[in-house]
Amino acid sequence: MRIDLAPEDPTAAEQLLPAKKDRSGIGVHYVDTWLKPLRAGIALPSGEKFSAKRRGLRITLAIGARKGEGLMRRARAGGDPVAMLRGALDEAGATLGARLAAENGRLVLEL
Repeated sequence: MRIDLAPEDPTAAEQLLPAKKDRSGIGVHYVDTWLKPLRAGIALPSGEKFSAKRRGLRITLAIGARKGEGLMRRARAGGDPVAMLRGALDEAGATLGARLAAENGRLVLEL
């Protein structure tokens, strides 16, 4: 099942510009901007709430009381913040049996 969650923030890519160095090594400004629409929690058709948060290197996805966690790993992604975020989201989603993706300017949850 595919659930449309929120519009993707178009300013997230601007956080990757060389002029916006964040000194984190993982692109925390990019990740925070990308996850911002999902922080407050979104009601799913099943009545459960979905949210996504970052704390340090850890990305946490939650559906109701179930949580999945993934780590932003430089070694696997080669230092690319977009690839690190994708890997952490895939890792967290695997625990939940879900996948979070950006498609056509929208954030989509696949269950």
